[in-house]
Amino acid sequence: MVFSNLFFLYIFLPANIILYFAARKTKTRNLIMVCFSLVFYAWGEPVWVFLLIATALLNWRLALYMESRREDKDGLNARYALIAAVVLDLSLLVLFKYTGFLYENINALFGTSFVGPGLVLPIGISFYTFQIISYVADVYRKDVKAQPSFLKFLMYVTMYHQLVAGPIVRYRWIAQEIDHREVDSVEVWQGLCRFCVGLCKKVVVANAAGKLAGQYLDGDLSRVTTAGALFGILMFTIQIYYDFSAYSDMAIGMGRIFGFHYMENFNYPYIARSVTDFWRRWHISLSSFFRDYVYIPLGGKYRHQLRNICVVWLLTGLWHGASWNFVLWGAWYGALLILEKKVLLARLEKLPAAVGWAWSFLTVLVGWSIFYFTDFSRLAAFLPILLGGRLAADPGLWVTVQNNLFWLFLSAAFCAPILPFVRDQVAKRAAEEKQQAAVVAVQAAGCFLLVMASTAYLVGQSYNPFLYFRF
Repeated sequence: MVFSNLFFLYIFLPANIILYFAARKTKTRNLIMVCFSLVFYAWGEPVWVFLLIATALLNWRLALYMESRREDKDGLNARYALIAAVVLDLSLLVLFKYTGFLYENINALFGTSFVGPGLVLPIGISFYTFQIISYVADVYRKDVKAQPSFLKFLMYVTMYHQLVAGPIVRYRWIAQEIDHREVDSVEVWQGLCRFCVGLCKKVVVANAAGKLAGQYLDGDLSRVTTAGALFGILMFTIQIYYDFSAYSDMAIGMGRIFGFHYMENFNYPYIARSVTDFWRRWHISLSSFFRDYVYIPLGGKYRHQLRNICVVWLLTGLWHGASWNFVLWGAWYGALLILEKKVLLARLEKLPAAVGWAWSFLTVLVGWSIFYFTDFSRLAAFLPILLGGRLAADPGLWVTVQNNLFWLFLSAAFCAPILPFVRDQVAKRAAEEKQQAAVVAVQAAGCFLLVMASTAYLVGQSYNPFLYFRF
């Protein structure tokens, strides 16, 4: 099940909200949330819900054991429990996500014909694996106390808001809200509005951009001009941002409805003025995970910084998918970040902002090209075209641009923080004139229109991809 689904919008989510707020006790609400989350996860492939529960149970027990042995003189037992938990979690991730990739490469390298187990990838396994690892690591480091209630821990792991598409929520950020949370009408309203905006971004913008991208990137590349290649990758650039940030918006909004405050996962990355700045703005929960649990423990910027960057970006690339193009994508960004840290960043800061933005955005376009094409032969054919290898007139492209001009302008414009600026100005003016009720009425009308537009699109189209299914 996904958020941009009519059953989810009109049956599942309303039923969850009604039952949740009908219950008065936190324990009952926790149980309701766990039940709905397990149903949500099991909707497509019920068997993997048992893997999810078993993984949560084992890590919960290991964390409790780890905490009970904190005061051991040498601390070895706690360290062994941490190692066991991390090895267990990463082994399951490797088994389901990378076994086929390993078999393919062994066969290609040695000319063998081994047949892999053909395991289906459990949806969201990369997200919940990293959440669990962050929890056991934080318990080991004494940043949090181990959760004594398995129900509460299972709720943390399985909450469907962020289970399959993030953001990666650390236990310590919501530990207090798991035990005690209060929700008022303002929080619920803000959560609903955030959800409606995310839904529209996904259904109306991301899906439309994906269809346009496919027209130029999925067909015969020998017929694609440089302008067509640029347009296609620009559409994918819009699609992946609006798609992923939309799921984060909806997750954050639903969390707010039920009393949880998740971190922001995107901060308008396409206005970044360097690659370093881009990765402070894109998928913030993943970047901060690798920073806190890989980069800094390896030594950060103080010991073997270049090695640490390479390790982080190899893992970042592999996290996104079991394919060599993702390894190359990670290497691309690792090399760019090293280049900026050693040479470019200080110079970019002295140049006009437009120069830094152009540098960042052009490198991102190349990066999304590497990300998009899992087939190296198609990537090798596409990049020369994108970089000017087929300059020719493209009348069909001009017609496509003309037919979508208004939509293209709006989708590009809202990659900048226009909406927050307008919202803040309206709120300030309303507070001065004591017109908050009018603002709420306008918000309600806007949310209603967004939901109706999204519903119309969902009813009328079959193209509704879930880009992050591989995670």
